[in-house]
Amino acid sequence: MSQRSILYLSRQDVETLDLSMVAIIDALEAMFKEKGLGSVEMPPKPGIHPRPDAFIHAMPAYIPSQGAAGVKWVSGYPDNQKKGLPYISGLLILNDPETGIPLAVMDATWITAKRTGAATAVAAKYLARKDSRTAGILACGVQGRSNLEALSCVLPIEKVKAYDTHPEVARTFAEEMSESLGLDIEVVGGPKDAVCGMDVVVTSGPILKHPRPAIEAGWLAAGAFASPVDFDSYWQGAAFREADKLATDDVPQMDYYRGVGYFAETPQPYADLGEIVAGHKPGRQTERERTICINLGIALDDVATAILLYHRAREKGVGVELPL
Repeated sequence: MSQRSILYLSRQDVETLDLSMVAIIDALEAMFKEKGLGSVEMPPKPGIHPRPDAFIHAMPAYIPSQGAAGVKWVSGYPDNQKKGLPYISGLLILNDPETGIPLAVMDATWITAKRTGAATAVAAKYLARKDSRTAGILACGVQGRSNLEALSCVLPIEKVKAYDTHPEVARTFAEEMSESLGLDIEVVGGPKDAVCGMDVVVTSGPILKHPRPAIEAGWLAAGAFASPVDFDSYWQGAAFREADKLATDDVPQMDYYRGVGYFAETPQPYADLGEIVAGHKPGRQTERERTICINLGIALDDVATAILLYHRAREKGVGVELPL
């Protein structure tokens, strides 16, 4: 490749590469181990907020062991769904760690969806019971799908209860995901029905600064694992405080969000997911522990996924060379 050009990968290009969820989970697990060992670089993400509950964030990261350095410029606009536009959109730039020269620009919508599910799966490998067979999915959009796909790669999921504030979305989710994953998926009428008695619970609604969380103390079963992808939007503080172990993917980032008004009633995490994967902090220790991992979505996830896509694109000749 000439250093006077950059590889551009559209969303169609990224999807055409057909990178498996298992490959993404493996890459993220390796990355989290490196994070736990202190071998990566990632500052807390800065951002701007042009509309209420909307954000545009810059997310840089460097993973030496994977030869991956880059930044994602990503937006989340809850009202986009009313306009037929995606809630999450963005671009990701990869740079050559040796020279700093840009290597690639790629659509980050698919990356964001898949790596978020993969991060939940990594957390589940260490914090969920190995025999977890039931899952509750609250919010059945892109992240509900990605998280269920990823969980099915690491746990013997058989039965799913799905809830969405728009029942037709939950019905479509149940039809399509039961066919693609071979699962028994039941649409339920309220949040409590998708939480009580489930081995694993994922909530993935819009991230809200002033939420009205539905999940109460006493709903999450003893022995269950939960992944609140939407920060504290679905979970009351009392429900979080019931956890025997509450972790996050990045403590400094959670501290930043706490300082700007999120997580007002959320306990301080006992561990960073990287510390758990690296063996510095324990994961699940008993069958009856309630465990929660609040993955905020970190740039390391994106860069670890993007470098796989870049190498795959080079091997397959996918993408367009653009002049720098």
